[in-house]
Amino acid sequence: MENKWFLSMILDEFRSGKINLEKTHKLLEKLDIQCSYVHVKSIFKDNDRLKQGKITIEEFRSIYRIITHREEIVEIFNTYSGNRKLLFENNLVQFLIQEQYILDMNKTIAFEIIKKYEPIEEVKKAHQMSFEGFIRYMGSSECLIFKPDCGRVYQDMSHPLNDYFISSSHNTYLISDQLLGPSDLWGYVSALVKGCRCLEIDCWDGSQNEPIVYHGYTLTSKLLFKTVIQAIHKYAFLTSDYPVVLSLENHCSPSQQEVMADTLQSVFGDTLLSDILDDFPDKLPSPEALKYKILVKNKKIGTLKETHDRKGSNKHGQVEECEEIYQVDETEGSEALAGSENNPGRGTEIITAGLPLFTKRKVKVAMALSDLVIYTKAEKFRSFQHSRQYQQFNESSSIGETEARKLLKLRAHEFVLHTMRFITRIYPKATRTDSSNFNPQEFWNIGCQMVALNFQTPGLPMDLQNGKFLDNGGSGYILKPQFLRDNKTEFNPNKPPKQSDPVTLTIRLISGTQLPPSSHSSSNKADTLVVLELFGVPNDQTKQQTRVIKRNAFSPRWNETFTFIIQVPELALMRFVVESQNLIAGNEFLGQYTLPVLSMNKGYRRVPLYSKMGESLEPASLFVYVWYVS
Repeated sequence: MENKWFLSMILDEFRSGKINLEKTHKLLEKLDIQCSYVHVKSIFKDNDRLKQGKITIEEFRSIYRIITHREEIVEIFNTYSGNRKLLFENNLVQFLIQEQYILDMNKTIAFEIIKKYEPIEEVKKAHQMSFEGFIRYMGSSECLIFKPDCGRVYQDMSHPLNDYFISSSHNTYLISDQLLGPSDLWGYVSALVKGCRCLEIDCWDGSQNEPIVYHGYTLTSKLLFKTVIQAIHKYAFLTSDYPVVLSLENHCSPSQQEVMADTLQSVFGDTLLSDILDDFPDKLPSPEALKYKILVKNKKIGTLKETHDRKGSNKHGQVEECEEIYQVDETEGSEALAGSENNPGRGTEIITAGLPLFTKRKVKVAMALSDLVIYTKAEKFRSFQHSRQYQQFNESSSIGETEARKLLKLRAHEFVLHTMRFITRIYPKATRTDSSNFNPQEFWNIGCQMVALNFQTPGLPMDLQNGKFLDNGGSGYILKPQFLRDNKTEFNPNKPPKQSDPVTLTIRLISGTQLPPSSHSSSNKADTLVVLELFGVPNDQTKQQTRVIKRNAFSPRWNETFTFIIQVPELALMRFVVESQNLIAGNEFLGQYTLPVLSMNKGYRRVPLYSKMGESLEPASLFVYVWYVS
């Protein structure tokens, strides 16, 4: 039956004789078999017996079988098929319950799967599945390692904003380095498309009373503030319905701050949040209540009630001065010194009574811009004690990674209690002029809501960022675990948890298929190995790796089992990294995939791979068996 179906699908292509490589590749695609051209080319070459660049129908059948009839899949099929030719409906139900952990499975759902993936009509009508249908099902999105339920918004979105991790970017306008690179609207567009919900806008006075966006005191190119706001307006809610925070690093004079306020109001209209949602708020509103809203993060004069009372009045020319204290810390650079979200002031005075040094200055704020700041008022962080006594619910602070790391080491539990109450943004130190990133995991571990990364820089930190925010439908908001929201929490990421619910995770890494070849290979070869890296609290961080399979990127088989005991699974991420061994220059990165441990599907699963730049490498994937118990 399979033979008859197969010939019916391909015979027309061979009526005029043999076919070449391009036609072979197209015919495989017509058969719904995803193929990497580089691998098809190599297999074609091996099966072209006369070396004429053309193959017969029998040679094509051989190529098809090499690509599709993977031994590891055949073994699973034969285990559940009585005659090793077909799966009956009840065989498929048994497989889906026992191996794939789909506990609410029944014959009706099984038949839906048969209808969707079985290519042979007679088999489909008989409510059966051939091996051809089985391989198409196993290679489908239904068998991915990432739980489909986590691919939609499933978390409670009615908690206050400070209860969520929020996808955040640093110097969003840059698409290269911090000193010479171009500023580009693509920085904002690509971040928003990736689900980023907190964008940074570095604003300076421009000519003809038009504020500009660039990295001040550097040679990075300049964008008009108005153009940036128009781009954000266009793309803000394409990927996610939930609020976008514009973190203004504002160096503009009061007159150009007024221009900024006018631009924000005219471009965003009702989308811009410019008044409180409740009459007497004492906590932040939820992402649900702020759907399709833009929030401005900047310095603010006066109280929310005063802002509310001024609603609709003419604020043109109204300027207020406020005194601010900034920490002088060379390692944190412009944001610590300039306060991150303020304009340069006057009357600087250095206070030298003990370290760290602080500087006092007067800051001029245009009332028109100040009144657009509602729930995200920028306030300099001084100490946890100061915050406990004076910080208001709508005030948030930005802390440089160096200072944050010191606090994390010395006062982790206090830090957790602080982030439980107040939105805290962490940003990269100024010495990262190459736009490199820190590991965001250490700051997620203490509940920091906005861990701002350079989205333009690929590598491990952005892999973790992209992996973490796959969860909850890629909405850019992830509800923090209960122990990071509870005001009586005793959680400290640096100490073993007193009341933990550890998970034992077992992964059998079975095989890889159509992996990217090594850049040093002239054909489709690589000396492949896989590293399994676990990220989370310090006690959970570990890595294990497979042996090396020499000269095989097409179908390496490892069949190795790895076990991880995870104390705090709610914060854990698993990263699969495929490498080609290179003993002299160091291993070559071929692809990776990162996801939250608690978003992993059990059973036989496909792990899709992504390039260093974050692009899909389909059909390259790993084949694994996942099992965990808590």
